[in-house]
Amino acid sequence: MDKRLKTPTDLDSKATGPVIEALNRSLANSFALYMKYKNFHWHLTGRHFRDLHLMFDEHANQIFATTDILAERARRIGGTSLRSIGHISELQTIEDNNAEFVEPANMLTELVNDNQTLVKNLRKAHDVADEANDVATASELEPMIDQAENRVWFLFELSQETKG
Repeated sequence: MDKRLKTPTDLDSKATGPVIEALNRSLANSFALYMKYKNFHWHLTGRHFRDLHLMFDEHANQIFATTDILAERARRIGGTSLRSIGHISELQTIEDNNAEFVEPANMLTELVNDNQTLVKNLRKAHDVADEANDVATASELEPMIDQAENRVWFLFELSQETKG
């Protein structure tokens, strides 16, 4: 890494490496999930259109708001962050959905699963931050975990309704 990008920190440099890696993985998954929400928002149809359309946009905006926090936290502890769509695709574990049409019920199921994946990534990043004694990173991740769990809950409940 270019030394001009190496932000000074009192955290152990051996410990920050895994934290930065976990932050970037969570960031890549956040961007992948954001794009999936926008895809479903734009291509939604059916009797629940208005409610889902608005909720998908609300969730996408919530996720997008976390991206700067994740990226800047990696920089504040001496690392770098994602640089491109290609970099995102290297790190993301949430799969893209390029189908021309997805049934709304399937959208909900997929988003439940993807938000659960994001929760797991964020929890892992939190654990890594705890091991590094990086309380600031852990604190930044906690509301993101709560928001993702809330999204899972809402999506799950709506998926029950759309099955009937």
